[in-house]
Amino acid sequence: MEEQVTSGMNQKLNVLRAGVLGANDGIVSTAGIVIGVAGATTNTLTLVISGLAGLVSGALSMGGGEYVSVSTQKDSEKAVIAREQAELKDDYEGEISELAKIYENNGLSEELAKKVAVELMSKDALKAHADAELGVNPADYVNPWHAAFSSMISFTIGAILPFLCIALIPGSFRVPFTVIAVLIALALTGLISAKLGGAPRWPAIARNVLVGALTMVVTYTVGQFFHA
Repeated sequence: MEEQVTSGMNQKLNVLRAGVLGANDGIVSTAGIVIGVAGATTNTLTLVISGLAGLVSGALSMGGGEYVSVSTQKDSEKAVIAREQAELKDDYEGEISELAKIYENNGLSEELAKKVAVELMSKDALKAHADAELGVNPADYVNPWHAAFSSMISFTIGAILPFLCIALIPGSFRVPFTVIAVLIALALTGLISAKLGGAPRWPAIARNVLVGALTMVVTYTVGQFFHA
């Protein structure tokens, strides 16, 4: 029971960490677009259109990429499960020995490992093998649609900040206000990701802020080359 609770907590932390990283991508990529365009023009409509286009295309790209990636993972999981089913059908006794060896390598005595393997396989041979040997739950494959929508939503949440800043802040305050807001947001996402991962906070914050600042400096410089 304790192991199941720990596994569930780890899964929730992984989801939260992925959400924070998705929001971070939304902040950096959208900020890079709007700051770059702001380097070329002060026209509000142009900035709004570029920011909105970046937000939508980035969210769709993240969602689509995650869907393709997780779909491939799901196909791989189904393939290894099908292969395991065939092996169980062809050589059940051999699969008992194989599972017992896994438990023995994990610290159980030879006798106890064999007993555990036999008992678990008598209840659900496929689940026992899939869990111990493959790390896959045949009753709970990864969901590509869930992953896709989660990525789209987290990216959009992050992208909204630089988009609203560049769209709503007037005149000469627009760029510096957006830069400051983005750097603060990146410091926050760096802090959260460090806490979720149990890593030192300051290096994570510094890396996040540095990458965001460098992105905006480079794109703004590129925009300046086309400044009218």
